[in-house]
Amino acid sequence: MKTVDFSRLPLEKDDVVLDLGCGEGRHVISAYVEANVHSIGVDLSMDDLRTTRERFQSFYEPDNEAKAFGLSSASALCLPFADDTFDKVICSEVLEHIPEYHGALREIERVLKPGGLFCASVPRRWPEKICWALSEEYYNTPGGHVRIFRGDTLRREIESLGLKYYSRHWAHALHVPFWWLKCLFWQSQDTNWLIKQYHRLLVWDLMKNPAVTRVLEKTMNPIMGKSVVMYFRKGAAT
Repeated sequence: MKTVDFSRLPLEKDDVVLDLGCGEGRHVISAYVEANVHSIGVDLSMDDLRTTRERFQSFYEPDNEAKAFGLSSASALCLPFADDTFDKVICSEVLEHIPEYHGALREIERVLKPGGLFCASVPRRWPEKICWALSEEYYNTPGGHVRIFRGDTLRREIESLGLKYYSRHWAHALHVPFWWLKCLFWQSQDTNWLIKQYHRLLVWDLMKNPAVTRVLEKTMNPIMGKSVVMYFRKGAAT
């Protein structure tokens, strides 16, 4: 399930791409599949990195020397990379988990090359507020969400680092009712019949990608997309 739209974050041959907070690998693997790039995923969770490594095996192209793939365990507040290392940086559904997220943004700006592109996505404010209202456990868990962002505020904070905003969209509207149901029935979410049926719908949509749900989600995303996704360009060196 990709949140990033690679038509707005176009990957070019030999790009070095960072997926910061890569989790179980959806974007770091997608970038590798998308183009002949060097795709690197960073996360604090070794379990998630192991899952990413296992999932990557199905997409590995051993005979294609134009591609490379790597994983590293590191903090977003202290990345083990030199200045101006990456052509593209992705940070999707991560900043809401980091108490000192301003430090993560400064690190992203540091490692991004002049002229490089950055994609940030966070939960959209109003659907997220309903999740918080329905369940304290949703956010009050180790590693959970520590804040609800205002998209325009986050945009200004990123722009203040010298990155120029150039595009925005919303994503995953069909997932919003699923999370509301999970929050409403938090204690019984693993056995709740309604949640199970909705999960089956989402899996069917992901695997089959039918036209009806593509059109439905595209129509719904501007109204109730779960994630707001923003794109920025770092100023070129003078």
